[in-house]
Amino acid sequence: MDISSKTLPVILIIVLVGVLLLQFATNDNSTPLIDPETCELYLVDSQINTKTYLDEFNQKCLDFKNLNK
Repeated sequence: MDISSKTLPVILIIVLVGVLLLQFATNDNSTPLIDPETCELYLVDSQINTKTYLDEFNQKCLDFKNLNK
């Protein structure tokens, strides 16, 4: 396959779009989020849209809140 052919860019675009779709399909939304008021970590259940707190706290957030006092 010659680099100046017309099919190479089409193949590259199809491969890159496929990789992008794979990234969206396998995206795991279970990364912990930080509650800004309490600095507690929580997960959001996408099916019922509720927060599940993990009883863990983000130390950097707590340190920042203590600086503001």
